[in-house]
Amino acid sequence: MYLFIAKLEQLQTNYFERNKIMSLQVKNIVKKYGEKTVVNNLSFEMKEPGVYALLGTNGAGKTTTIRIILGMLSKDSGEVLWDGKEIDVINTKIGYLAEERGLYPKFSLMDQLIYFAKLRGVQKEEAKKRIKYWAERLEMEDYIYPKAVGKNKKAKSMNADQLSKGNQQKIQLIAALISDPEIIVLDEPLSGLDPVNADLFKSIIREEIAKNKYVIMSSHQMHTIEEFCTDITILNKGNAVLQGNLNQIKKEYGRVNMHIKCEDDVEGIINGFEFKKVIKNADEYEIKVASEAQAMDFLKKLTDNNVNVIKFELREPSLHEIFVEKVGNVNEE
Repeated sequence: MYLFIAKLEQLQTNYFERNKIMSLQVKNIVKKYGEKTVVNNLSFEMKEPGVYALLGTNGAGKTTTIRIILGMLSKDSGEVLWDGKEIDVINTKIGYLAEERGLYPKFSLMDQLIYFAKLRGVQKEEAKKRIKYWAERLEMEDYIYPKAVGKNKKAKSMNADQLSKGNQQKIQLIAALISDPEIIVLDEPLSGLDPVNADLFKSIIREEIAKNKYVIMSSHQMHTIEEFCTDITILNKGNAVLQGNLNQIKKEYGRVNMHIKCEDDVEGIINGFEFKKVIKNADEYEIKVASEAQAMDFLKKLTDNNVNVIKFELREPSLHEIFVEKVGNVNEE
């Protein structure tokens, strides 16, 4: 009886260990190079699995922050905590897809992937199984397992420098995911990918999210961030200029973006309102209003003047528009 109870308690412990909600905390981290502060007292937290976005223009401090989290750079002060303790990047399963290509150009893909797996504690035979799975998933079999040419010739995996930029990105994604990491850091994950492979990457990211992974994503593609991320930090010159839940941030801005298309000339009516911004396109207007009430007054003015309105849309600002407001122009890839 006592043995049964002890076994039951162990099973319960194992269950709760497997399903325990962890948290990732970045607390007041500072990084300086001489007199220049590149990350200034930055804090954010992931209380549960999901996707967190780090955004900013080039040089804003995103990559420096990522490298501090990964233990690749020392910090001058602050903490990076995983489950309430200083993160141990050696023993914590972390996958990193870097913006810069990190492959050895003259070494075979198979040898490199086995090497990367070994660094993350994955044994060779298990690594081979996982490489096989990801090669099929990412349609890379012909590069990692090429067919032998000629009699008695052994097929050899290609070298990294024989691949296109997009296929190198696929190999780096395999290297990032081969240890089945708890934390995944994606720095410009869709850079250099054509639309078909971008969709393939997105499907894999969704699968990892469904496995309750903690994902930190950095990208200049604002529509991709909106597609995946619930919480964001926008950095400007090392400082957090906006943080929080993306949906809540948009709600706080309100529905202040008005799109209007009319059959009649409405220039005179528009000039009678003090709008924040008016952009005239080929056959419609994009107008930033002061409030929803102002937009409704404008619509009433149009109907009172018997203007034939073809399109009237009032929406919250996009992340791209919020980003530009906070840090200036950004070129989306």
